[in-house]
Amino acid sequence: MSHEVTPPHPDNFLEVRYQQYEVEPWLVAMCVGYELGEWRDEQLAEHVMEWLPEFALKYSEWESLGPSNAVRLIKKAAKAIYKTEKYGSRGEFGELLLHIVIRHVFKTFPAISKIHYKDSRNDTVKGFDCVHTIAKEDKLELWLGEVKFYKDISSAIRDVIKELDDHTKRDYLRDEFSAITNKIDQNWPSSDKLSKLLDNNTSLDEIFDSVTIPVLLSYDSDTVNNHNRITDEFKQDFAVEVNQHWDTFKNKNIPKSVDIVLILLPLKSKKDLQDKLHGELQRWK
Repeated sequence: MSHEVTPPHPDNFLEVRYQQYEVEPWLVAMCVGYELGEWRDEQLAEHVMEWLPEFALKYSEWESLGPSNAVRLIKKAAKAIYKTEKYGSRGEFGELLLHIVIRHVFKTFPAISKIHYKDSRNDTVKGFDCVHTIAKEDKLELWLGEVKFYKDISSAIRDVIKELDDHTKRDYLRDEFSAITNKIDQNWPSSDKLSKLLDNNTSLDEIFDSVTIPVLLSYDSDTVNNHNRITDEFKQDFAVEVNQHWDTFKNKNIPKSVDIVLILLPLKSKKDLQDKLHGELQRWK
């Protein structure tokens, strides 16, 4: 498969409700929507499960998915997300949502599955929350994602700013690039290009020119809770709310060495969505 053509993925469910690509950082706000007066969290939870195989399996497994092994591999993908009932503070659902959004909106290509390479049972995955790429002519863009699957936007912004600072320091990046290189599936179409880009002999200046950090922040939204259908008033309130959070984010001390995309995902209730995602995952395990 040519890397210029990203592999097919499930139909889109989330809608880009608001976007600004003429500002720094870029702003993209995703919308779950309503159905018959109810926020569509159950439908979202069902949709998220459609992405499990390509999120949680390594490339060679995902590519081999077919009638003879589909059930086995989907169960394996579900079990890989986590293996504990203590899921209250886990971030894997956020990582899965980030995976979906950047695949959908920016047509990225997953380079490695960090979930697949959990270091040990019940360990959350260390480092960046996703490793995707975009191939443009002879250049490979590296998309290293950060996510905070939170109910409070202020806490999400505070915590992600600290991680962005930590994760763009030289020593951290060298360690992370080494870990990524060791996990590249040799069957993945651009494995040689990515290994060369992340080589210790490649200047960080050169790598930074190729790096984008998509930052997905979820939060319990007043706008989502104050409406029950998509109306002009909802759209206006939605735009005002996400612009306020973008303004707060951009005025923090965010790294200037790499491109950053702020992705906001307003929720009705993070806890309710998490419970429904957990229920769906249990059915597939």
